[in-house]
Amino acid sequence: MKKPTETLNKAKKSRRSAAKKQGAGGHAGDAGSRFYYKGNRHKQLRAFVSVVKLGTLTRAAEALYLSQPTISLQLQALERELGVSLLERRRRRINLTDAGEALYELARPLVEGWDTLDRDFQARVKGLQAGRLTIAAGTSTIQYLLPELVRRYREQHPAVQLQLANVTGKDGLALLRADEADFAVGSMLDVPNDIAWAPVQHYDPMLILPPDHPLAAKERITLEDISPYGLILPPQRLSTYRLVDLVFQQRQVPYHVAIEVGGWDVIKEYVAMGLGISIVTGICITATDHARLAVRNMKQYFPQRSYGVVMRKGKFLSAEARAFVDLIRPGLLTHRDYDEPGHSGR
Repeated sequence: MKKPTETLNKAKKSRRSAAKKQGAGGHAGDAGSRFYYKGNRHKQLRAFVSVVKLGTLTRAAEALYLSQPTISLQLQALERELGVSLLERRRRRINLTDAGEALYELARPLVEGWDTLDRDFQARVKGLQAGRLTIAAGTSTIQYLLPELVRRYREQHPAVQLQLANVTGKDGLALLRADEADFAVGSMLDVPNDIAWAPVQHYDPMLILPPDHPLAAKERITLEDISPYGLILPPQRLSTYRLVDLVFQQRQVPYHVAIEVGGWDVIKEYVAMGLGISIVTGICITATDHARLAVRNMKQYFPQRSYGVVMRKGKFLSAEARAFVDLIRPGLLTHRDYDEPGHSGR
C-alpha cells in the first residue's frame, strides 16, 4: 500500500508535467503559456507591432530573430490579458480588428521610441554627435529649398550622417510608410489620412518666356493668350503637369504641350533658347532667371504651391530629425495633429 506522502508527490509531479505540455502547445487558455509570457508587455507589444507592420508572423519572427511559435504565443498572451481580439487571419494576410487598430496606434510610437531610446538619450546628453537622418524630397526641393537648411544643419551637427533621398511624391510616401525615411519635405496636392503635412513656404505660379517672345510685352497675360503657344512641362506623372491640365480644362481653354521634360533647370534653359514657354513654380526662379527670361505671375489662374514637412502620423521622430525640423520652423511639431496616429496606408 502506497503512503499518502508518496501519492501526493506523484500528483504534484503529474500536474507539473501537464503544465509544461500545455505551455509548449501554446493554446489560448493554457496556464503554462500565460505564466511564461505574462509580465513582459514590451515584448508582446513589439511582436504585435512587427506583425502588423510586416504583415505575417513569419516576417515578424525573422525581423525579431524569434521563432514563429514564440511570436504567436506573445500575441495570444497579449489578447488574453487585454480581453480582446486584436488580429484576424485571412489566408496569408493578417488584418487588424477595431481594437487592434486602436492598440497599434498607441503602441507603435512607444515601441519605436523604446528602440531608439539609447541613441536619443545620448543625443540629449551629449548633443547630436552621431546618428543618421534620411529626408525624402523631390529634385526642386533639394535644389532650391533645402541647401541653406542643410548648410546650417551640417554646421550645427557635423557628425550626423545626412541622406537626401531624391524621389517623387508617391515614392516619398512609400519611404515614410516603410520607415525608410524620417520625414519628407515637399509639396502635396492630396494628403492621405495616415499622413500629416505642415506647410511652411508658399510660392506663386509663374509663366516664363524668352525676352523676345510676343507675350513678353504684355504685363497681364491670360490663358487665352497662352493657348496658341507650345508649353514645356514636366512629365505627366508629376503634379505640375496635372495641375496645368486641370486649370486649362476647367476654363475650357485649349492648350498643347510642345516638349515634356523633367527638371526646372532644363525647362528654364529650353525656354531661354526659344523652344517654348512654361508655367513653373516660383521656388525655382532666381535672380539670374529674371535677367534672361520674362517672368509673369499667374496666381489669378493657378493656385500657390506650398512646401512643408510631410510625415507619417504617429511617427516617433529621432532627435536628429527634430533638430532639422526645428531649423525649418521652430515648434512646427508641437501641434497635436502631427503626432496623432492615422490609418495605415499598408
